[in-house]
Amino acid sequence: MDVKSAFLNGYINELVYVDQPPGFEDPRKPNHVYRLHKALYGLKQTPRAWCEWLRDFLIMQGFKIGKVDMTLFTKDVNGDLFICQIYVDDIIFGCTNEKLSHEFGDMMSRGFEMSMIGELNFFLGFQIKQVKRGIFIHQEKYCRDLLKKFKMGDCKPISTPMSTNEHLDADVDGKLVDQSTYRSMIGSLLYLTASRPDIMFSLCLCARFQAAPKESHLTAMKRILRYLKHTPSIGLWYPEGAKLELLGYSDSDFAGYRVDRKSTLGVSWSSKKQNCVALSTAEAEYIAAGACRAQILYMKQSLLDFGVVCGSVPLLCDNESAAKIAKNPVQHSRTKHIDIRHHFLRDHEAKGDITITGVRSEEQLADIFTKPLGEETFSRLRSELNVLDWSNFMKNKKKVGTVIRVGQYRLQFS
Repeated sequence: MDVKSAFLNGYINELVYVDQPPGFEDPRKPNHVYRLHKALYGLKQTPRAWCEWLRDFLIMQGFKIGKVDMTLFTKDVNGDLFICQIYVDDIIFGCTNEKLSHEFGDMMSRGFEMSMIGELNFFLGFQIKQVKRGIFIHQEKYCRDLLKKFKMGDCKPISTPMSTNEHLDADVDGKLVDQSTYRSMIGSLLYLTASRPDIMFSLCLCARFQAAPKESHLTAMKRILRYLKHTPSIGLWYPEGAKLELLGYSDSDFAGYRVDRKSTLGVSWSSKKQNCVALSTAEAEYIAAGACRAQILYMKQSLLDFGVVCGSVPLLCDNESAAKIAKNPVQHSRTKHIDIRHHFLRDHEAKGDITITGVRSEEQLADIFTKPLGEETFSRLRSELNVLDWSNFMKNKKKVGTVIRVGQYRLQFS
């Protein structure tokens, strides 16, 4: 649903005065001003006033505000979970009981002037397909618009976003390219990573050279666009009835960045260069695991707002030495130089919040965020992240009895 003239509903607490509008001046008091009691568009207090008014309204109706996301509101009605997400004046809501959704719509319509849009299928550039077997989220339209914007609509498609033998560096002797265009490409593609984690590593690597982009960097950026041309309808698949389990995968590419020899860590759909130079693979993996632990704490707390309680979360790391450092609080010559802030991983291991276990390198899903991969490995890891091609999904759906594999799931159409 959409709230009409949303900002006009909020009350402001500060003293704010405005001039008399042209054509509506009081002839008896031409030099007087008006004091505002409610918000107007254009005031800096207006967005906050609207959010506070809507928050208080929902809390009065029995909703609980999210502890992590302050724009999330939930309500438990006889075992049925109602979820309401606010984005300025747009509201997404849903419930395990359809009747409660209709009641919420009626309640909001009585409190505000609303526009009911119906079932969610497009929001903030995201396209949502709701089918009986699950929900698919993708950004195909946004992706095709990007290709047109950067004049890559007729480019030759390619199956991976980065070549396995491609290692970008500062390219000091390279030819400079237009900085504004390069940065525009980076910013536009970053929004796409919300549903396309498969381009995260290659995009973040290119983003490191925004200060002085060269032709080699622009070529790497165009390869990402060529990959999007090959896979415009890829997105995230959330199958119905899937068992919810929180797992942590952490990985690090030791000294992989050629400019300053810092390692790249892959954690929680992100690819980030570490702040310090690691002296060993174990140290690089240990720091990555610590960053992953922080993300797990955040996700555990977020899931509590949805009524999901997670116990000890497995943290999968493909470096045995890093796992032993986390479990064994012994200080020795090979670890005493590691910053103390990274050792909070040991505390949570001792508390039982996480369980650090080993995983085979070929089963390390975070590899897709730390290094360029070959087509076969890249496609397999992408599938394990439940990232699939919607066009192939719909093509197979037409064939009765077709069985396709989506990540860890097998779907059969009838």
